[in-house]
Amino acid sequence: MSIPKARPPLEDALAGVPTQFRGKLLDAYGRLKRDHAEGRYDAAGLAAGKLCEVVLRFLQHMVTGKFTPFGTKIPNFADECRKLEASPVASGVESLRIVIPRGLLFLYTMRNKRGIGHVGGDVEANRIDSATVTRLADWVVCELVRIYHRLSLEEAQDMVDSLALRELPDIWEVGGKKRVLRKNLSASQQALLLLYSDPSSFVLAEDLCAWVEYSQPSMFKRNVLRPLHRKRMVELDEESDVVYLSPLGVREVEGAILAAI
Repeated sequence: MSIPKARPPLEDALAGVPTQFRGKLLDAYGRLKRDHAEGRYDAAGLAAGKLCEVVLRFLQHMVTGKFTPFGTKIPNFADECRKLEASPVASGVESLRIVIPRGLLFLYTMRNKRGIGHVGGDVEANRIDSATVTRLADWVVCELVRIYHRLSLEEAQDMVDSLALRELPDIWEVGGKKRVLRKNLSASQQALLLLYSDPSSFVLAEDLCAWVEYSQPSMFKRNVLRPLHRKRMVELDEESDVVYLSPLGVREVEGAILAAI
């Protein structure tokens, strides 16, 4: 049986971003997504701050040709964003000069002023604040993907949804298998959560069946996978026996399954 190659990782989608920025950007973004998913909201705020600082340096590099060196404190984040906005039109596309800096400034303000990642903030960090920060970070990454991968914003969002690193406390990987640790989830919900946890967003149907511990692969396809396929939450490739998670499936996991944690 030939198994299709995994989709290119997010790193490939951001291949136009120089390596000195790309690795740090992906590391901060991955940490933010993990920490938010696992309820570590203070840590998510810290990761958001690091992401802002990396992206700002990248924008400085692209727009002005110079950037605040890594290891050197950015003197005033808001002032540096305003300097980008004041740059000549010919120095870069509008999104790099104006739109992303404004998004970063709001993201950085949320991180600093809402008690996320700081002792003694005005308001204790909570899920809503962390979710807002995370979605803002998603938007920033989507915009960079859109610019450097020549996709529409919707296509970029689908790519980020399907490729972003997802490590969940509800999934336990042991002995080459995965198990869902949350109780009271249906087989369909377990299948979606398992697909969501995989960075490539696709799994062999027989593996998925074994991880869910369904009685028979044929019944698993009939009762679980084909109904999910008809709802467009997964793509079941009967020829290769591979199951892909769709953007609708991602929204179901994030909007219903994870929201119930």
